[in-house]
Amino acid sequence: MPVEKEDKPSVLSDFVVVKALENGVSVIGMTRGQETKFAHSEKLDAGEVWIAQFTEFTSAMKIRGRAHILTAHGVVESGRKNEETG
Repeated sequence: MPVEKEDKPSVLSDFVVVKALENGVSVIGMTRGQETKFAHSEKLDAGEVWIAQFTEFTSAMKIRGRAHILTAHGVVESGRKNEETG
């Protein structure tokens, strides 16, 4: 992990990989600062991969739809599986 001043860890080079498991998966980047705003959005189709990096301006990402999300901390699956209802 990159190091900032005074040996404090930095998340500025952390990135995530989002692999869409269905058509129409949304990836939305949100800004840092006093107000959280939408900075960027992408629509992915099944099988498409989006690689995104956290920066000094991007502090959060929202993923809507079925996708695998790979991070340095592990893998998470978003969305509902086909057999789930409600």
